[in-house]
Amino acid sequence: MKLKDKRIVVAGGSSGIGLATVSMLAETGAAVTALSRSTDKLKAVTDKFPQINTAAIDAGDRAQLDAFFRRYGTFDHLVVTLSGGKGGGLFRDLNLDDIRSGLEGKLFPQLNIIQAALPYLNVRGSITLVSSISSRSRAIGVSGLAAINASLEAMLPSLARELKPLRINAIAPGVVDTAWWDFLDEDSKQKTFSEYATQIPVGRVAQPGDIAEAILFAVTNDYMTGSVLEIDGGLRLT
Repeated sequence: MKLKDKRIVVAGGSSGIGLATVSMLAETGAAVTALSRSTDKLKAVTDKFPQINTAAIDAGDRAQLDAFFRRYGTFDHLVVTLSGGKGGGLFRDLNLDDIRSGLEGKLFPQLNIIQAALPYLNVRGSITLVSSISSRSRAIGVSGLAAINASLEAMLPSLARELKPLRINAIAPGVVDTAWWDFLDEDSKQKTFSEYATQIPVGRVAQPGDIAEAILFAVTNDYMTGSVLEIDGGLRLT
């Protein structure tokens, strides 16, 4: 297959979209390394997928990232699935520190990883980021999340030209059934998902594998760069 024996790093690869991506990439025969802050989650990854390498890395710590990539050496593809947890809510009530926290939890770690990885990335390889459909949503209460994710997407066209022929793209998911929603109790979460399902044209919220399939496409399509794939079930249309 196209990715057989290719070296791929997946940051945030121990849960949710990242874990689904790690699993899917491993099935192609790629040599996958999952990065995460959680040693417990990484152990669960290796218990389930013994062929996958792991490394406990805090993406907010540049020294850790630099040391990891120096040890790891040259590789072919970078996937960054890190997700921030704050920034949602009505703007009039929004604590602006939550937007700052969201930027520090998502935007800056992604940029940190990209910079640290660049000296070691195959110029014929790729970088794939995960943003959010909130970056272009008209829904009430997502202006803070829009600011965080749109910042990431706004950089893509310039980066695609600057880093060529290395490719860089982003995936913009909608509502995905991941741990991001664990601030709700289980009953509230399922009620929220059911309400979204009535609004989303495809009639359901996404599973991590739905997004991982798009990431696999971005990694393997050699003729796409500077693009954002909207994988939201049509939520942006509502």
